[in-house]
Amino acid sequence: QVQLVESGGGLVQPGGSLRLSCAVSAVSGFTFSNYVMRWYRQAPGKERELVAVITDIGGRTNYADSVKGRFLIYRDNRKNTVYLQMNSLKPEDTAVYHCNALRSDSRGNDYRYWGQGTQVTVSS
Repeated sequence: QVQLVESGGGLVQPGGSLRLSCAVSAVSGFTFSNYVMRWYRQAPGKERELVAVITDIGGRTNYADSVKGRFLIYRDNRKNTVYLQMNSLKPEDTAVYHCNALRSDSRGNDYRYWGQGTQVTVSS
């Protein structure tokens, strides 16, 4: 069983910074480096938004236009953890942030796992 636990959310003033963490664990048959990791967020009244993606080996990343230049996704495969560094935070960044892990098997089937989410609130 693959489990994801997010942490690092909280209340921050506009212009401030936060770093979110997503720790991934499994009983057996788990290789963290085989998973593409993603951060999503969802604000009240809005649809879920893909914020950032990092490939299984961590060589490539992708960001939503709304956070590009302010957020950074990176991973530590030895610690089975992916991070989201958030700088220059704006009130519109307020949302519940969820971590997602994705892997594909040799037959092309996709498997997705989700964490419980962590609240980020940007307010003065």
